[in-house]
Amino acid sequence: MKHRAKGAALSCLLLLLLAIALAQSRGWLTLHRDSLCVTEGAIEKTPTDRLSVNVPKMRAYVTDWTAQSAEVRFTYLGGTPRESALGSGTIRRQFGLKLRAQDPCNLVYAMWRIDPESKLVVSVKRNPNAHSSRDCGNRGYKNIKPRRASAVPRLQPAQSHTLRAEMKQDELRVFVDNHAVWEGSVGADAASLEGPVGIRSDNARLDFEIMAREYEGNHPRSVKTCKAGAGDSD
Repeated sequence: MKHRAKGAALSCLLLLLLAIALAQSRGWLTLHRDSLCVTEGAIEKTPTDRLSVNVPKMRAYVTDWTAQSAEVRFTYLGGTPRESALGSGTIRRQFGLKLRAQDPCNLVYAMWRIDPESKLVVSVKRNPNAHSSRDCGNRGYKNIKPRRASAVPRLQPAQSHTLRAEMKQDELRVFVDNHAVWEGSVGADAASLEGPVGIRSDNARLDFEIMAREYEGNHPRSVKTCKAGAGDSD
């Protein structure tokens, strides 16, 4: 009887673990080119049906409303032949994910800086009274100090990795290759922003695919209107 009870308990545990694994894997959407609104630069399709960036500046957001969880599976191809400086005059090679991108002046960034430094930086750009790049420029950025963090790999051309960001209320977790590299709170003010997820790059060439978790429930606006030319300021 004891062996039978232990066997039943083990079976129940295995079923529970399987259910958890299925729940975690369920609900991810692979986003295609027509689900992205490119507000600056260009995103192209590759012959293998992935996406690519080959321009100094790229800004895009997802037009489908999703949860605040996004993942990029990418191959880093090096720097762009021509480089563009940020609004501050700094030349930086980086790319990352946008969360709660209400507009170009109010959003959350999880950026993988590649050069001249290698690190993961989370920033909130907040300008409550500005809603276009013309209004806010590169003002309103605040880098957020993590509660826990670890180093990211130094990227070399032809390397492939995964970058994922998941935000619930004010809590943000960022993962590289399924290992947490940044955990902390971005603050209640940033958590109150309402907007889609997206992607950004500066002076980096990438082949990638982007995914996002399905929105829980029904969003009153299932699709966000694409406003080309409304790219983020640096």
